[in-house]
Amino acid sequence: MNPLLQHIRKFIALDNWEAETVLSYFETESFRKKQIMLEEGQICNKQYFITKGCVRFYINNRKGVEQTLQFGIENWWIADYLSFQEQIPSHFYIQAIEPIETLSIDRKSFEALLLELPKLERYFRLIIQKSFGASQTRIKYLFTMSAEERYHHMNSRFPEFIQRVPQYMLASYLDFSPEFLSKIRAGKV
Repeated sequence: MNPLLQHIRKFIALDNWEAETVLSYFETESFRKKQIMLEEGQICNKQYFITKGCVRFYINNRKGVEQTLQFGIENWWIADYLSFQEQIPSHFYIQAIEPIETLSIDRKSFEALLLELPKLERYFRLIIQKSFGASQTRIKYLFTMSAEERYHHMNSRFPEFIQRVPQYMLASYLDFSPEFLSKIRAGKV
């Protein structure tokens, strides 16, 4: 079964006609490893459901250093939601870490899909609420946990990222240097 339909059905029921209708609004897109999917200054015109691979959502900070804010793997959504909704230039980048496959939907199609199948409003609301809650929790951890605690927490909750993501990106996400990450992994902290 299509991974997107499986994901939607975890939250709401879809009959066969509704499932076919959903898929008719999406297109399959693939991206090469390291390919930029969204660049700062562009308007985010698509939301991506990741069917295979890993991506990151990042900024360039004041020092010109890339700061990873979020990762996405299979069965996760990725987009700059403010840019997508308001049609304003993005302040973020989205980049494929691995070769990835997605199901994408543009803004016009997204709005049409929600008009045709209003029950999907519930699905997307629940997804956004989960994403927002995860962002709030991450901010809390950045302010309340030591760097070493953040690494061990991430390693225990999301070991798949530790294996898949380059060390410098993981260090950036956890808000410390790659050198410090090496010390943590070596047990020297």
